[in-house]
Amino acid sequence: MSLITDLTRMYLTHSTKPFIFTNDFDKVLPYDNGSEFGLYVHIPFCKSICNFCPYCKVIYDEETAKGYIDALIKEIHLVGRQWNGRRRATSLYFGGGTPALLADRITDIISALREHFIITDGIGIELHPDNVNVSVLKTLKSAGVDKISIGIQSFQDKYRRVLQRRKFDIKDISKALNEVHFETVSMDFIFALPTQTFGDLKNDIDMAFANGANHIAIYPLIDFTFTKNKVPAMPKKEKRKLLDDITNYCISKGYVRKSIWTFASEESASYSSMTRDNFFGFGCSATSLFKDQFKINTFSVLEYCKRIDANILPTALTNRFVKRQRMIYYLFWKLYSTRLKVKEFEEFFDIPLNKIYGLEFRLLQVLGFLTRDEEGYKMTLKGAFYYHYYENFYTLSYIDKMWGIMRKEAFPKDMRL
Repeated sequence: MSLITDLTRMYLTHSTKPFIFTNDFDKVLPYDNGSEFGLYVHIPFCKSICNFCPYCKVIYDEETAKGYIDALIKEIHLVGRQWNGRRRATSLYFGGGTPALLADRITDIISALREHFIITDGIGIELHPDNVNVSVLKTLKSAGVDKISIGIQSFQDKYRRVLQRRKFDIKDISKALNEVHFETVSMDFIFALPTQTFGDLKNDIDMAFANGANHIAIYPLIDFTFTKNKVPAMPKKEKRKLLDDITNYCISKGYVRKSIWTFASEESASYSSMTRDNFFGFGCSATSLFKDQFKINTFSVLEYCKRIDANILPTALTNRFVKRQRMIYYLFWKLYSTRLKVKEFEEFFDIPLNKIYGLEFRLLQVLGFLTRDEEGYKMTLKGAFYYHYYENFYTLSYIDKMWGIMRKEAFPKDMRL
C-alpha cells in the first residue's frame, strides 16, 4: 500500500522527499492572524476499549482524569498567552475517548478557551450512547455545546456483537434528545461490515432520522494494524455498490451531502472536526495544522502531564511542509467535503490552481471523478468511491504508521512517511 501513496506523493509534489517529522518544535506557535482557525480538544478516557477504535484512549480512572484535565487547561493557557488579545476561532470540537465522562469539567475547558479565543460557529462533542441522558445533555448545553455526535455504529444487535458494543435503548436516547435541543445531532455508523446489506444501513439511517438526528455519518471500517479488530474486509465491488446505494438513497430522501460520509436532513446541520484549513489541537495525541507546519502532541497521558507541569508544550513531532506537500494535504481534506472552491485555494496559496494542478484536474474530469462549475469542482459518485478507496491506502500507509509509532514512544526522535 505504501508504494501507491509514495508514488502519488512524489508525482504531486514533484519531489522524492517524504513527509519528515522531527522532535523539534516552535515554542511560539505560528498563528496567522489573517487565517481562520478551528480548535480541537482530545479527552482520551473510556469505560471500555472498542476493538475497532484506533484513537488515543485509556481506561477511565478518576484521579488520572482529574490531573489530565488540569494539565489540559494549563496547556490552553500556555498557548493562548503567546499573543495579545483574543483570536478568532471558527469552531471547537471535543473528541476522544469519551469526553462526556468528564461532562462536569467541559465548562472549565470552554471557559479557559474563551479567555483566548472567540468561537464563532459552534461547539461540538462526541458522545457514547451510554452518555445520552437528560442530565449529561443539560450539563453540556449549559457549558455552550450546540452540536453533538453520538457513536451509534449500528442499531442492530448482530453488528453490535461484531463490534463488541453494548446494547442500548434508542427510545431512551430519543426521549433525552427531545427534552434537550441541540443545533446538530449527528449519529455515527460503520459500513462495510461482514454480510451487511443496503437494507441494514437503510434501516439504521431511517431510525436515526426518526429518533432525533438531523445529521448522520457513515464511515467505512478500516483495519488498523494496532487494533484488536478481526473483522474481515468487504470486497471492493460490494463496498462500492453499498456506498453508491447509501448515497443515492440519502439524495432521494432530500438529504444534503456534507462530505464523503455525511448527510444532513437540514442544510444548517453540520459536524466535522477535520475539514478546516488550520487548527489548534489541545490534549494528548491532538494535532495542530498551520500554513507551514503540522505538529502532533505526545500520545502518553503521563508524559503529556509531565511536560505541561514543566511549562513545556507537549509537542512530540513536527512536520515542516514544503509548499506542494501543504497543497496536497489541503486538497485531500477539501475534497473530503466533495467540493473544492478554486478561489479559496488560490487565496490560501496565492497561486492559480490551474498553474499547479491544471492537468491533473482535467484528467479527473475525463475519468468521471469530478465535474466543473462556476465555483470549482464537485465530486461524482464514482469520485467519492475512489476517494474512499484511496483514503484507505492513505490511512494504512500514513496514519496507521504514525499512530503505531506514537503509541509506543512518547517522544520519538523522528518519523518519515
